[in-house]
Amino acid sequence: MARYTGAVCRLCRRQGEKLFLKGTKCQAEKCPANKRAYPPGQHGEGKRKKLSNYGLQLKEKQKVKRVYGVLEKQFRKYFKIASKSKGVTGKLLLQLLERRLDNVVFRMGLGISRSQARQVVRHNLIAVNSRRVNIPSFLVHKDDVIEIKCKDKPKIKIKDNLEFSKERTVPGWLEFSAAEMKGKVLRLPERSDVQQPIQEQLIVELYSK
Repeated sequence: MARYTGAVCRLCRRQGEKLFLKGTKCQAEKCPANKRAYPPGQHGEGKRKKLSNYGLQLKEKQKVKRVYGVLEKQFRKYFKIASKSKGVTGKLLLQLLERRLDNVVFRMGLGISRSQARQVVRHNLIAVNSRRVNIPSFLVHKDDVIEIKCKDKPKIKIKDNLEFSKERTVPGWLEFSAAEMKGKVLRLPERSDVQQPIQEQLIVELYSK
């Protein structure tokens, strides 16, 4: 499975905003995005150039890819599916990304970041409708039931994740019980359920050229 293996904090600095990719570290004072609020590299502290329309579109696409942890080939596949479906392409694209199993696990608080939630899924600790699923890109559907299926030791770590994530609100399209470590998809996500500030129209414009 292809994934980004470089320094994660550099992505936030390059983007110029916090993407909350590291969980607890993003909330701490030592977060590099706070200490060095400029792009990485030897010229990072220099004067920033004004971006062209294409630059803004590309930057927005890169942000969404980094937030959801997908690479270009997979992201383009999601866009192709969204563009061929009925409805607003940008909203459908975000809906597909939100329906990924690793994102759902993160939204429920079972992982402190999407990368950790992806790890929880890959370690075969998640069951969907009582059937184990270890594919992070698996798309959930309405009425799907997601729960933890593991022995006591991994559950201790997941309980720690829940404790850290307790102040994070579970979105309205999901239902979750921390006591049972079980959740349900009440409906498909809507645009208002996406918490990260995203201008999806810029991505549609970029791929429409």
